[in-house]
Amino acid sequence: MLKKRKTTVYALGQYLSMSAHKARRVIDQIRGRSYEETLMILELMPYRACYPIFKLVYSAAANASYNMDSNESNLVISKAEVSEGTIVKKLKPRARGRSFPIKRPTCHISIVVKDISLDEYIEVDFLDPLRWSKKLKSKKKYTAMAYHNMYSNGGVWDKK
Repeated sequence: MLKKRKTTVYALGQYLSMSAHKARRVIDQIRGRSYEETLMILELMPYRACYPIFKLVYSAAANASYNMDSNESNLVISKAEVSEGTIVKKLKPRARGRSFPIKRPTCHISIVVKDISLDEYIEVDFLDPLRWSKKLKSKKKYTAMAYHNMYSNGGVWDKK
């Protein structure tokens, strides 16, 4: 029997003080790219939104190396999305006792990183008697499954 293996990790940044529209401008450039290429792009882009996104991508890679023991050269940004957060409202005092509203938008950014070197499925034999004994543990067998290429089917560019 085949069992699905976890190959993705994520990093989440909430209530970042920037507009979701301006963050999407940067996120659209890095979606579907490799980890090393993403870091180069974010360092060279002239937008203010690049630094918090850079920190999130770096954090997602650190999560992948700690949780899955994966190499950073095998990581790909499989999913990156921006959603609008709450709007912080303030009042600025103006002339003649009036006030003027100031609206500071926030956004939530999630970065999902996938390790392309790991197989997605592992073979599990439920009828193996060694698997059920507490003294001996059976080793996991990896199958030679066909690698699912995310660039060939256009899955990265489907924005629905």
